[in-house]
Amino acid sequence: MLDADSPDLISAGAYVTIPVVEGPSRRFIAIVTSRILAVGCARIADDKKASDIVVLDLRKLNGITDYFVICSALNDRQSRAIAEEVALEMKRKGLRAYGVEGHRGAPWILEDFGDFVLHVFRENHRKFYDLESLWADAPRIDWQKKAAKPKKAVAPATGTEG
Repeated sequence: MLDADSPDLISAGAYVTIPVVEGPSRRFIAIVTSRILAVGCARIADDKKASDIVVLDLRKLNGITDYFVICSALNDRQSRAIAEEVALEMKRKGLRAYGVEGHRGAPWILEDFGDFVLHVFRENHRKFYDLESLWADAPRIDWQKKAAKPKKAVAPATGTEG
């Protein structure tokens, strides 16, 4: 899975990004899909306290990008922090944005990474542009980390086994 310790990524087209992974005794290729990148982006935005985060699967609806990651921020500073952190984390993975629009006081920041596009809105502008309604046919992806299943409790030893 894509994380802060994974190796740099090598771009392999619009749909798949391939990292080269060094193992203890061999070198192998692991596949990182555009879905994993979009979910990773949503989690980064969540770490920066973005609100109302939505990941839309656009693969069957257009040929431009696979996913939209849409989130809201309270103010300009938070918007920039979210966008800058996503750009920094993707750069660490070897990915750079093809285009960035809206930094410096803009109510909407857009970062296009090819496989996914990040949209960071201020609340009132998000309602105005309403991308979720525009792309209402797009399935929503569950991006939140799944809680680990609790382990079954083991009965304590009573000392009477025998």
